[in-house]
Amino acid sequence: MIDPLAEVVSLLQPGAQYSKVVVGAGPWHIRHADAGQPWYFVVLEGACRVEVDGRPALTLQSGDFLLLPAAWGVAMSSLETPPAGLNSLPVAQGHGVFRIGNQDGPADLRMLVGHCSFESPDADLLVALLPRLVHIRGEPRLATLMTLVGEESREQRPARDVVLARLLEVLLIEALRSNADTAASSGLVRGLADDRLALAIRAMHAQPDRSWTVAQLASEAALSRSAFFERFNRTVGVAPMAYLLAWRMALAKHLLRKNETGVAAIAERIGYSSASTFSVAFTRHVGKAPTHYAREHVGAPTRDDEQELGIGLRG
Repeated sequence: MIDPLAEVVSLLQPGAQYSKVVVGAGPWHIRHADAGQPWYFVVLEGACRVEVDGRPALTLQSGDFLLLPAAWGVAMSSLETPPAGLNSLPVAQGHGVFRIGNQDGPADLRMLVGHCSFESPDADLLVALLPRLVHIRGEPRLATLMTLVGEESREQRPARDVVLARLLEVLLIEALRSNADTAASSGLVRGLADDRLALAIRAMHAQPDRSWTVAQLASEAALSRSAFFERFNRTVGVAPMAYLLAWRMALAKHLLRKNETGVAAIAERIGYSSASTFSVAFTRHVGKAPTHYAREHVGAPTRDDEQELGIGLRG
């Protein structure tokens, strides 16, 4: 069975940048901008507040996990109200441990923090299909996975990068599917949690070469055309055909970077009647013609084996 969530995470090609343990005590406040980079953390002991991209602050407690696929501004602080204007600086204590707030005495907060990168040149396109923020409570498996990522990132073992990539894929999938409920923000994960919409999404992923219409997708979901369109738009955050276009363009970029087939064959694989029709759509969406994109991106990081990706490209 086609698994759209696994496909998206695999195409993102996550790689670890670093992982650390942060302990805190007393009042503290830290603000930083990560220029849209993904990061995640789990509170092991204590509690803190976090504010993401100007949204209302969340209070996180022991056992809470937070994933931000693309954060631009993050502010974190102690539950004890910090002085106005305070900007705490983490102090390295060695062995991947940092301390914030009071440097002496017992700590009242302990958390694992990880930053990663998405190596795919299509990361922005694919991240747009995910929830903006994933907040999960009471999933110890995520803390275990983060611990494994941290341990692996600090060691120089054989095949370290391969192991980290696989661990991060598992961590992201586990976090995203744990968040698959009606309270999740709009995106692919929430769409897959809807039994009716999941049928249509899986159909698009299984047959990107089919000339889908909204009516046909609605039929896959066993909904009326109008009910399907409204439900998909509200739940996934984009219209059905906009989602299909985004997925087709992501597949097209992947195939162009692999440089194993021509533009006409790629057009056929993702549902365009001709190379010229595909070229017009690709240029409008990406800002450059497929041939120009291929020349610029051949050799960009990509999975070596299409079967490993499981992206369902056949023929």
